[in-house]
Amino acid sequence: MAFTADNLAADDRFLAAILHCADQMLAIYRESPRIASIFAAQQRWLMAHAGFALHYGYSEDGKSGGLYSGRFIDFAVRNDIASRNTAAAFMQEMLAYRFLRAVPGPDKRTRYLEPTEIAEQHFTRWLVTHMMILDSLDGGKRADKIAADPSAMMAAIQPLIARAIIGSERVRSPGATFNLFNWANTGGLVMDYLISRLPKFPRTADRVVLGPLSLREIREQFMISNTHLKRLLTQAATMESIGWTEPSRKGDFWLSAHFIREYWNYQAAKFAIIDAAAEAVLGPAVLDEPQARKVI
Repeated sequence: MAFTADNLAADDRFLAAILHCADQMLAIYRESPRIASIFAAQQRWLMAHAGFALHYGYSEDGKSGGLYSGRFIDFAVRNDIASRNTAAAFMQEMLAYRFLRAVPGPDKRTRYLEPTEIAEQHFTRWLVTHMMILDSLDGGKRADKIAADPSAMMAAIQPLIARAIIGSERVRSPGATFNLFNWANTGGLVMDYLISRLPKFPRTADRVVLGPLSLREIREQFMISNTHLKRLLTQAATMESIGWTEPSRKGDFWLSAHFIREYWNYQAAKFAIIDAAAEAVLGPAVLDEPQARKVI
């Protein structure tokens, strides 16, 4: 039986998995900022999932028409992911960055597209990273099975993940502070960075102190402007979701418990979706033990 979001949200040991996931997303960014920018805000992440799913044959009408701009834009608008202009601009950006390329298709009047090898490799890495974290929870072998035939596994599993994520309110809107960061340009990466610094999270605590925070380090690491970063943190501080122990951004930096729980609940919902998709394709990860018996 796959993990459920409620199981993971209630298990204090899931924190280790959350922190590891944040570290891995930051590692991808440091290696390739351009490809990681796709994961830096929720809208771009959802559009990337939609594009891959359409490429792999996902269809809302039972007919597979492949990936092309018109179909992608209609899908993004219909599922409230982006406006027509934003979706079109995203496709042009992916072509310019050579994450998409034109390919022959059944209709010569239509410009069909497919992800390039570098795009598929990085998305496969995203999938395998999440499977490795799930494996660490129960001793399963999901990641090994995907690594044995990554292209086929991506084609089978990713559309299931995309469909569930796009339709999940718990993933798309887990809370006001999460939404503030994750819909802002580069905000998702800043949020991952802040969460990655958590030493622990006692559920009875109102806030968790992280220690000193260097805004300069964040600006330089994520290529975010000082104005944009300060605006983002000021909005979060106004919501009492983050702050400093002394006035005027002095002293140690802290995260509120409700912000941490929003992030936790988002991760729990996302991992549950990924595990359900893996189980649908690969079968049960563990056959002889109860769910959520070990978290590393």
